[in-house]
Amino acid sequence: MLRFMFVGDSMTIGSAGEHTWRHRMWRHLCDTLGPEGVAVVGPRTALYDKAAGEPLSQAYADASPDFPRNHLAGWGEGWLHLAPRISGALTRDPADVLLVSLGLIDLGFYTNAAQTAENVRAFVAAARSANPHVRMVLLPVIPNVRAETDAPFAAEVARFNELLAKAVADLDTPRSPLLLASRPPSYDIHLDTYDGTHPNASGEHKLASAFADALSQAWDIGGPYAGTLMTPTG
Repeated sequence: MLRFMFVGDSMTIGSAGEHTWRHRMWRHLCDTLGPEGVAVVGPRTALYDKAAGEPLSQAYADASPDFPRNHLAGWGEGWLHLAPRISGALTRDPADVLLVSLGLIDLGFYTNAAQTAENVRAFVAAARSANPHVRMVLLPVIPNVRAETDAPFAAEVARFNELLAKAVADLDTPRSPLLLASRPPSYDIHLDTYDGTHPNASGEHKLASAFADALSQAWDIGGPYAGTLMTPTG
């Protein structure tokens, strides 16, 4: 059995009433590895409740008790916040593979590209301190609607993605492999998000596909994503 941990920001935790891309990815893993071959772990289970302004909701669009809601994701949290937490999370809930989508909130509010890249390296070191054999798949930052009108921010996103690729190349080892996923080629923030940042149903499928295809192509885990990549209704 492979144990997966989803690590991310608001795009990963999701908010009340959503499936989340975590759910889409879990379905894919169950379909390709078998339900007995997959475990999802992590210290948190909630969705973000926008009315309360806190991660308090369990109102997932799919309320099936079979869906493992565990994760390490937070609304407004980035590499800066989760690098100090990943070692403890992995000690509490050991995982074989981390699926990580972070960076947008860092660049938008907390750190520049170089500082954010240093926090990536700190995250990797901390994860390996808890599990020297952990595998990690990292997704580049997908620029949101702000990048269309804020040129300096767009430049920081582009620069960070370059530094992220370099960090993955520098830190990848046979003992603890790192993998840089690719942005889904058809991802369109005007069609695949509900506000220019957060994924809607089609965006959830496309984010899951980025991780699924990376796992399949590089490590022969699972298979190509077979979920709905056109805009679905739910």
